[in-house]
Amino acid sequence: MTASAVLVNPARVQNLGALRRSILRALAEDGWPEPTWLQTTPMDTGERQALLAVAAGAEVLFVCGGDGTVQAAVAALSGTDAALAVLPSGTGNLLALNLGLPNDLGAGIRLATRGARRLIDLGEVEGRPFAVATGMGLDAQMLADTPHRAKHLLGWLAYAAFVVRRLREPRFSVRVRLDGGPWISREVRSVLAANVGRLPGGITLLPSALPDDGLLDVALIGPSRIRDWARLLASLVGDQAKGGRIETFRGHSVEISTDEPQLRELDGEPLGPGRSLRVSVRPRALTVCVAPGAEGGPISATRTSHSAGSRRSGSAGKHRRRARYRI
Repeated sequence: MTASAVLVNPARVQNLGALRRSILRALAEDGWPEPTWLQTTPMDTGERQALLAVAAGAEVLFVCGGDGTVQAAVAALSGTDAALAVLPSGTGNLLALNLGLPNDLGAGIRLATRGARRLIDLGEVEGRPFAVATGMGLDAQMLADTPHRAKHLLGWLAYAAFVVRRLREPRFSVRVRLDGGPWISREVRSVLAANVGRLPGGITLLPSALPDDGLLDVALIGPSRIRDWARLLASLVGDQAKGGRIETFRGHSVEISTDEPQLRELDGEPLGPGRSLRVSVRPRALTVCVAPGAEGGPISATRTSHSAGSRRSGSAGKHRRRARYRI
C-alpha cells in the first residue's frame, strides 16, 4: 500500500471539507490508505511539513495550491524518491501547465494511483530549487505589484493587466554569462532562466525548453516601444518568434548581473531585490506523477519506475543554443 500526504493551501480552496472528502474517496477507490493531511499557514508555506511527511514514509505528495505551495513542495521533495502530484487549484500552477497535467481533481489523483513517474530537472538559485523559472525585471515587478485578490479572481489575466500598464517603462542594463563563458551586455525589460517554456495563458516563450534535458533556457526580453511589445506578443501567440526583441540562450549555468538592484522572483514567488542571479541546474532531481505514455511535447518520455541510483545523469556536453529576434 502506498503512503501519501496532501499539502493544501486553504486560501486557494473554496470548500476545504468537500476537497478532503473527494480526495479520500478517490484514494480509497484505488485501494490507497488515508493520507496525512497538511495545511499551509501565513507563517508556513508547507515545506517543513512536507519534509516531515516524506521522512515519515510518504511516497507521494499531493499539492493543492498556487505556485508558491507547489514551490514549497518542490523544495521538500528535491533529491528524494517521493513523487509530486499537482492537483488543480490556485492561480498559476505553471508546472502543471508545462507538464500537461489535468485540470480535473479526480484525473489528477489517478495520475498518482494509476499513472507513471517522470524524473525532471530543477533549477537552483541561492540554494533554493525551482521547477519553472527565475528572473528579474518586469516579471518580478508584475508578481510583486498585482494584488492577491486580483490574482485570485482573474488568474493570469490580472498579470496581463499589470503588464499593459508597465510597457512604457525604461529598460535596464544587464550582463549575462553562460557556463563560465564570456559576458554579454544588453538593455532589457526582463531576464529569465527557465526549466520549461510556457507562460500563463498558454504562451510559449521558450519552445526548445524541456524539463528533462539537463539545461537552462535563458531569455533576454528587451522591447522598448509599444509596437515592439505588440509584435513580440503576436509572434509568441502564433508560435513564430519573428517580432519584438528577444534573445534566447541555453546552458548548464547562468550568471546575471545588473548595475542597479532589480526585483527578482522564483517560480512566481518574490525572491527579494538584488543585482545578481546565479542559476544552476539539478538534473533529474524531482519525480512527478504523469500520465502513462506521456511522450513528446513538454515531456519527452515517461518513466514508470525509479530508484536513487537512477538520478545520476550522464554528461550532456556543452550545448548552447542562441536565437535572436529583432525588429
